[in-house]
Amino acid sequence: MRELTDRVVIVTGATVHLGRAYAEDLAARGASVVVADLSRSEVVAAEIRRRGGSAVGVDIDLREPGSLDAMAERAWTEFGAVHGLVNNAGYFRTMFRGPFDEIPEEDWDSCFDINVKGTWYVIRSVVPRLRRTGGGSIVNISSATAFKGLGNVVHYAAAKAAIAGMTRSLARELGPDGIRVNAVAPDYVPDEDLHSRSPAARERAVASRCLPREQTAADLVGTVAHLVGPGSGFVTGQTLHVNGGSYFG
Repeated sequence: MRELTDRVVIVTGATVHLGRAYAEDLAARGASVVVADLSRSEVVAAEIRRRGGSAVGVDIDLREPGSLDAMAERAWTEFGAVHGLVNNAGYFRTMFRGPFDEIPEEDWDSCFDINVKGTWYVIRSVVPRLRRTGGGSIVNISSATAFKGLGNVVHYAAAKAAIAGMTRSLARELGPDGIRVNAVAPDYVPDEDLHSRSPAARERAVASRCLPREQTAADLVGTVAHLVGPGSGFVTGQTLHVNGGSYFG
């Protein structure tokens, strides 16, 4: 369980739900984790340290590239290297849900500014430190929504599909630097803090899977840790669907 000892990993969107699960799991596996989010980053980092892990917190805003440069520099000055990035932060909780022709233009723009441009900003800030380290791994978080063609969230599906395309292109571009770039596409994971899906919708999601049960954070953390770690050293340019075998129908 300590296969990531001596690795330094930045996790964005790391204070709630799946992002926090990724950060806590990576720390439990021995990584030094930079917990990055809009707020409460140091609170979560302090909790990781209380449990015996290594972590620092940095507040960021995906719309402010300067805050992302400061995050990357803090990782370097604190730990002397950067080996991995889990690009988890995104726009979902306050997102409009409804027919495509009723999506407010400002909501469409926010979805792309945060999910797509924000992901690009983070990578742009972190890659110079990965190069200085001698290589590393980037894990972008996409979504099964992009591949299912789920209705009433067209802007979100399009943004998460863009992340899958970005992942493939960056794997080509950054491979000569020894930097691997992959994506993980989870299916719906219930969040106790988010009133999002009706019981009927959740039942349909479960019924669509080869493994007919709810998906949890525990189903995802191992895949993310594997992609960050040395065991996936020849895996790049891939989008891994972690969804219990859900069909895209």
